[in-house]
Amino acid sequence: MNEDVKFILETTKEHMGNAISHLEKELVKIRAGKASPSMLSSVMVEYYGNMTPLSQMSNINTPDGRTLSVQPWEKQMIPQIETAIMNSNLGFNPMNNGEMVIINVPPLTEERRIQLVKQAKAEAEDAKVSIRSARQEANKEVKALEVSEDLEKNAEIDIQELTDVYSRKVEQILEVKEAEIMKV
Repeated sequence: MNEDVKFILETTKEHMGNAISHLEKELVKIRAGKASPSMLSSVMVEYYGNMTPLSQMSNINTPDGRTLSVQPWEKQMIPQIETAIMNSNLGFNPMNNGEMVIINVPPLTEERRIQLVKQAKAEAEDAKVSIRSARQEANKEVKALEVSEDLEKNAEIDIQELTDVYSRKVEQILEVKEAEIMKV
């Protein structure tokens, strides 16, 4: 096989792998009923005049499946942390016991679960679009190489096989996430 074609295939594989990684990162943000420290990843707190991610100024733990605990490194930051969590539009109502902030994660309603599945499907579709555009780009690059017709056809077949493999990965990841969201 031609070196240029090999390079195109490797680059395409990398782009498709990036689409899968991005999908996994986005799906982590979609909560699936049980508490997870990543739920608070978007919370920013004013800390000595700078907006700072909550995770950089406290320990975030899950004592059980329905509770998050945020233990700041400086106790005087508790009121600012509570305010930041309430203002983050996550739907959480934090409480404090003087030592840490405790958040009870409410169970998801059926309607909310269906919305989250739709959101997960939209993320999966974005990943598939990204995979297909990587395929399209690779096919364009192969055509531009001006290699023999047989080599071009074989490269296109290889690119399509890669596309199918990565599309199936997206489907599998989505299935797992969907089951996780719908599990009561």
